[in-house]
Amino acid sequence: MTRSEYGGIFFRLLFFLFFLGFLAVIYVARFPLMRYAAQFWVLDEPVAPSDAVIVLGDDNYAADRAFHAAELYRQGVAPVVVASGRMLRKDVSLADVMQHDLESFGVPTAAVVKLAHRAQNTREEAAQAAQLIKARGWKRIVVVTSNYHARRARFIFEKTLPPGVTLRVSAARDSEFDPSHWWETRQGQKLFFPNWRATS
Repeated sequence: MTRSEYGGIFFRLLFFLFFLGFLAVIYVARFPLMRYAAQFWVLDEPVAPSDAVIVLGDDNYAADRAFHAAELYRQGVAPVVVASGRMLRKDVSLADVMQHDLESFGVPTAAVVKLAHRAQNTREEAAQAAQLIKARGWKRIVVVTSNYHARRARFIFEKTLPPGVTLRVSAARDSEFDPSHWWETRQGQKLFFPNWRATS
C-alpha cells in the first residue's frame, strides 16, 4: 500500500470520526434546540390601548384564546372584541362558538363583533379581518392567537392589514402546547410543525 493510499484512509477515518462527533453533539443538544425552536415562535408583545381585539378562529377545546381576549377586554385594552371563525354550516360558524365563549368569560354581547368567514388558513382569515378593520376605520388592533401561532400570525397580518394600522400580537397560553416539551406529545408536534410554513 502506497503512502498516498495510507493518507486517503487516514483522512476518511478522520472525517468519519468528526461526523460521529457532530451527530453526538446534535443528540446531546436536541432538547435545548427543540425548546429554543418553540420559544422562537412564541411571540407575546406588550399590549396598548387599541380600537379592537381580534381573536383568531379555531380555538382549542378549553377556549384559551377567548379566555385571554376576555382578560384583555376586562383590562380595558379595547372596547370591542372580534370573534373570528369559519363557517361550519349554512347558519352556524365558529364565530358563534367564540362569541358564546367570550360572553361566558365576561365580555358583554354588545362588545362582541362576529366575523364569520370561509377562510381556510391564516392568510385568508387576515384578509377577512383587514376588510372589517378598513370598514370600521380602526387604526390600532391587538390580534389574539395561541402562543405557538403568534409569530406566524404577526408575519401574515403585517403584510395584509391596511396602511396606517398599528398591530400588536398577544399570545394566549395554550393548554395543548407546552413550549418546553412540545415534542413529547403527538398533539404538540401537530401544532408546532405547520407553523414553519409562515405564509399559509
